[in-house]
Amino acid sequence: MKSQIYQTESEDETIALGEKLAQELPPTAVVLLIGQLGAGKTTLAKGIVKGLGAAAPDDVSSPTFTLIHEYSPCVYHIDLYRLDTATQVATLGLDEIFDRRAVVLIEWGERFPELLPPNRIEIRLRGTGENSRAIEVQWK
Repeated sequence: MKSQIYQTESEDETIALGEKLAQELPPTAVVLLIGQLGAGKTTLAKGIVKGLGAAAPDDVSSPTFTLIHEYSPCVYHIDLYRLDTATQVATLGLDEIFDRRAVVLIEWGERFPELLPPNRIEIRLRGTGENSRAIEVQWK
């Protein structure tokens, strides 16, 4: 398991890091974005989606209410924050999405590890100041 820690000092730096990470992702990947509310998960997702050429950062928002945003046939952004049980998550059809040749970004996915593929990338974000973040990427 490869692990790397990055430090960003602004929203722009977090988006730029996401763009950089996007270039390292395989064409099929499940990426968990892990962190407290306000840790920068959606900001990092903006950069990853931009880096994959699927949408501009301003077009990327947290899928808190819609649960799944599809930015292209190859990029999905999922938010499981509002779901409480594995049964609720199962109704989303994630297995079908995981079978596609796509990068799947999942916020709050660590709440349902049993429903996720074992081969995944986990990105942990932690605020270290008002705008600074420590971002650890673990390639499993």
